[in-house]
Amino acid sequence: MAGPTDLAFDPWDPAFVADPYPAYAALRARGRVIRYEPTDQWLVPHHADVSALLRDRRLGRSYRHRFGHEEFGRTPPPPEHEPFHTLNDHGMLDLEPPDHTRIRRLVSKAFTPRTVERLKPYVEALADELVAGLVRDGGGDLLTDVAEPLPVAVIAEMLGIPEADRGQLRPWSADICGMYELNPSKETAARAVRASVEFSAYLRELIAARREEPGEDLVSGLIAAHDEGDRLTEQEMISTAVLLLNAGHEATVNATVNGWWALFRNPDQLAALRADHSLVPSAVEELMRYDTPLQLFERWVLDDIELDGTTIPRGAEVALLFGSANHDPAVFADPGRLDLARADNPHISFSAGIHYCIGAPLARIELAASMTALLRRAPALALVAEPERKPNFVIRGLSGLRVEVG
Repeated sequence: MAGPTDLAFDPWDPAFVADPYPAYAALRARGRVIRYEPTDQWLVPHHADVSALLRDRRLGRSYRHRFGHEEFGRTPPPPEHEPFHTLNDHGMLDLEPPDHTRIRRLVSKAFTPRTVERLKPYVEALADELVAGLVRDGGGDLLTDVAEPLPVAVIAEMLGIPEADRGQLRPWSADICGMYELNPSKETAARAVRASVEFSAYLRELIAARREEPGEDLVSGLIAAHDEGDRLTEQEMISTAVLLLNAGHEATVNATVNGWWALFRNPDQLAALRADHSLVPSAVEELMRYDTPLQLFERWVLDDIELDGTTIPRGAEVALLFGSANHDPAVFADPGRLDLARADNPHISFSAGIHYCIGAPLARIELAASMTALLRRAPALALVAEPERKPNFVIRGLSGLRVEVG
């Protein structure tokens, strides 16, 4: 069993969090699966294995559809965490078929290619407006001025959350997402529970209002689907709305600031992008690969599996290292080099299998829209100061990104 003393992998070390990619290379050299005692997990660092296990139905995001806690060899979560787990465990990301299939089918109607394409003019206009404000001010924090408000506004608009209430969404989301880090502290858990209670109460009121006065939004659509016979409990509606908000902006926010920080550190690539805006689509893919916003995705082992001669038993948890997989030289030529024109780029930043990110097409539109607006309106955008990286490992982002427009 490996621990921090004999592995470069240490998710609580600020130096590792700042740049985990050399440690990933050491992990890949060590083997295809490594037992990691501090988190009681099996680390999987290679692209082929991560990709295959995301599709392997012997693993699941949950085990509760098949086993009780004790039967699975797991300790139930503390009773005081119940509001968080009630909220989290009824969202489709943490459900398995048939419940996952039922809810995803309903939600996917809002994320069809045609529906998402209809949102494109709204997304582009909003991105342009936000960047115009940044330019008027001569610069600012790219995180709070552009990266955060764009996807939050888009998903809130889809859900039908009034504009006056949207300021609460990001803090609630940040507190809830703190529980997705490895071994979260008591303080982190307390914040997540409080946010879960407050966010759930808000959404119950919103659902009640939409029952009385339906709109064209997704919440109204879920209510209508339930009334027409598609079984969807109120808790499933609440959990779905929270999941869409959290997943619908958290990765996009971090991909935006991680991406621009990478561009500032690779001036040749930034110059190429400024000279040729047609690189934007491939740049979005490469920046998501190069500094992955979600570094790790967990799966429970529902039935014994064997990987490279090692049996991983039922009841174990695997940590699929997206950041490592996206830098695997077996798949990506010169993976440590940022190459915005990279043609063959099968990154797994949006996951794979039945839990593939339902909002991936929308995220791509948002990332391209903000990048294009910044390239057009702020062609001399420059870094003011080196940013601080958030201490989180799993959800990788910056505390801010101060820029000037030149």
